[in-house]
Amino acid sequence: MTVAQTRLLLAALLTLLLAVSIATAQSTPKQSAHASFQSATTALASLPEADTIIYTSPQRILTEAAPKIMSPIELTNMRDDFASMKKNAGIDPSSIEYLVMAFRFQKPTGDLSFVPPDVLAVISGDFSADSLLTLGGIFLQDRARTEKYGSKTLTIMQVDAIAELAQQNPLLKSFSELSAVALNSNTLAIGNTAYIKAAVDAADGNGRINQATVNSLLRDPNALVSAAGSPLSAFAKSFGLLGTQTTPRENNCNSRFGDFYAAVTMDNVNLNLRGAMNTDNPDTAKIIHGLLTGLMQTAASSITDKNLQAGMKNLRLSPKDNEIVLEADIPQDLVVDFVKDQMKSKPTTPNTVPKKPLVKRRVRRKQ
Repeated sequence: MTVAQTRLLLAALLTLLLAVSIATAQSTPKQSAHASFQSATTALASLPEADTIIYTSPQRILTEAAPKIMSPIELTNMRDDFASMKKNAGIDPSSIEYLVMAFRFQKPTGDLSFVPPDVLAVISGDFSADSLLTLGGIFLQDRARTEKYGSKTLTIMQVDAIAELAQQNPLLKSFSELSAVALNSNTLAIGNTAYIKAAVDAADGNGRINQATVNSLLRDPNALVSAAGSPLSAFAKSFGLLGTQTTPRENNCNSRFGDFYAAVTMDNVNLNLRGAMNTDNPDTAKIIHGLLTGLMQTAASSITDKNLQAGMKNLRLSPKDNEIVLEADIPQDLVVDFVKDQMKSKPTTPNTVPKKPLVKRRVRRKQ
């Protein structure tokens, strides 16, 4: 894949993933979208506990949304590159049914040290998870080892660059070693080792994700990307409100304040953003709505890009019962123009440093 093609692909995906917490994507015919989400709902229910989770459908983004943004030539080049990846690595990005990123926050240690969250990526589609692990093991050679855990075999990889940084920054220590495991024949999980082991346990029925979180994440069967999470719960765990790993503390706060959902769909005309945040009660919803409206107006006045300005004008916030609801219908033309602007090559700055004049050496003639 050339640099130009890579930039085009990334721009298309990043545009569709517009503000991840608000998500991105496009809708498919109702029946196929519903079937895809039913499959994802069943699969995601077997994941481990998570405080924040992001779902994407690369298959639908690349096959349905990308054609509305990329030119026919760019699409042809992209598909040729995917065919080459399928031949060489055994995986075609356009056949990936879903990609999930999960984050699990931890209580502080006994000495009150902050513990970074666990991170897990789960990918499922038309590929062989075992074959990909075998190919990865051949590539890594002695930089990877296998370890039996429960009913699965983990492939554990040392990340030297992170391990080196972790010597100065202990927060990176848990990421100096990553693991991968085939959860089933066509589902691969990659993350820090503790979370991978939790994923194996969850697949066996222990410590699974809260079903309410999955239901919130997949509430819209037409969303190509969606996100859901409980930031207040994550904060409570990370900063000791629930105690430490050695000394638990009773939970005195059961509020769902801050719980959020966000997604993007796409119809024939617009990119549709939808989101909601729980505020615990209607009064708080109105107060926060007033604050956010003022901030949005200030932000809009400082934006110079005409496409972003037009997009901001389409954002609508409203208090509804215990929630702040976000809605926006952004014309596809604006998205296309934004992608094209990002793809324009930036003019190179000419070298203004004056060149030193060449000094000719005078050669003395022998007398």
